[in-house]
Amino acid sequence: MPYSVDAVVVGAGPNGLTAAVTLAEAGLSVEVFEAAEEVGGGARTEELTLPGFRHDPCSAVHPTGIGSPAFRRMPLAEHGLEWVHHDVPLAHPLPDGSAAVLARSVGETAMSMGPEDAGAYRRLVAPFTGRWDDLAADVLRPPLTGLPRHPALLARLGVLGVQPATLLARRFSGDRARGLFAGLAAHAITGLGTPLTSGVGLMFALAGHDVGWPIARGGSQAISDALAGHLRSLGGKIHTGRHIRSLTELPSARAYLFNTAPEGLLEIAGERLPARKAKALGGYRHGLAVFKIDYAMDGPVPWTAPEARRAGTVHVGGTLEEIDTALVRASRGLSPEAPFLITAQPTLADPTRAPEGKHVFYAYGHVPFGWTGDATDAMERQLERFAPGFRDLVLARHVTTPADIEAHNPNNIGGDIGVGSMAALHSLLRPALSPVPYTTGAPDIFLCSSATPPGPGVHGLCGHYAARTALRKAFGRKVPLSV
Repeated sequence: MPYSVDAVVVGAGPNGLTAAVTLAEAGLSVEVFEAAEEVGGGARTEELTLPGFRHDPCSAVHPTGIGSPAFRRMPLAEHGLEWVHHDVPLAHPLPDGSAAVLARSVGETAMSMGPEDAGAYRRLVAPFTGRWDDLAADVLRPPLTGLPRHPALLARLGVLGVQPATLLARRFSGDRARGLFAGLAAHAITGLGTPLTSGVGLMFALAGHDVGWPIARGGSQAISDALAGHLRSLGGKIHTGRHIRSLTELPSARAYLFNTAPEGLLEIAGERLPARKAKALGGYRHGLAVFKIDYAMDGPVPWTAPEARRAGTVHVGGTLEEIDTALVRASRGLSPEAPFLITAQPTLADPTRAPEGKHVFYAYGHVPFGWTGDATDAMERQLERFAPGFRDLVLARHVTTPADIEAHNPNNIGGDIGVGSMAALHSLLRPALSPVPYTTGAPDIFLCSSATPPGPGVHGLCGHYAARTALRKAFGRKVPLSV
């Protein structure tokens, strides 16, 4: 039968756009449909507080973006993307006013931990530093699709990474090293006693050393706009303001790729999926939610620790034990008392994001899935603990609850910005146990969102691998799955 277009992608976030680019690069005609009025999904930039203050509603700092094998092969700079680095990628202040830092230099990072832990940190990361490209090729990919390119390196990382962060942190004796590693591992958005959280912490540390934790100049929207620009240069078409509720609303195509949560795929195309697959996707497990506040500031955040005043990202939570307690409370459905916060201060490196002399500041804490409370006071008490006088500098705040997060991006159901639980095997076998996780049982329908490997982050790799899968299965192309 004749088709209107070769492939249709639903959802113009980074994964959907990357999937579309991958298909267009293969010479296929591609159309993308996005419910919002602009592309971006979790990578957008908006004036949320006051005129001239440009905030990132979801993702803000991008170690896996600059380190993405998919993005690196695209001419995104030609379409306006510029990565900007802070003096220090990450700072982790402690209650005593000191701080550990994740610096580009392993030596500077180790020294910030104090003499008691400097050597242990050097020994931990030494086998992997300088090998980000090798690690990314094997770690940021589907886990059950062929042999790794660097098996010895991956095995060495795996022995460490499979451990809970609380176990690996026993290599350190001081609160600075233990706290820094706990904050890195907490990006898994689950308790630190969960297996595989050490792997998350190690990968974020190694990214900091090898590629950095940059922001996109002008905001995360620049990443999405660059992907969209590249897609259009290849002949791809993008339709915004099109909330798709049924396959009948889409052009006829040989392949459909969904950059949606599994629930979105089921809503639009569930009747086309085998009952067993639809049931598996219907039982998909979500993770913790986040409660986020964006601030317009009259000046930079007055951190007690000088190192935090130079950092793009600041983890606010104190010791490993405090951070783990905060995550465990959220996992048990309890309201936050002293939440672990991930904060970003982009205007330290990109002053174009706010009026002269002013700043934007970003902070989120973890709360139970679908939580309906107000964490503003708890979060600001934590900020005041490490930056006394913080509230005095606030010009305006924009509070985003878990329900608001879902309303802004329907993929983030219940406020789950990871589009699924990252606890233990859920971080690997998403959305369900399958050797090819992008397939759905219907030969022309594929899932390409962060609900598939390698999971959350603005890296486009879920879309890339899904598109390569579609090229093989729907179009009969003999292409490798890898980048």
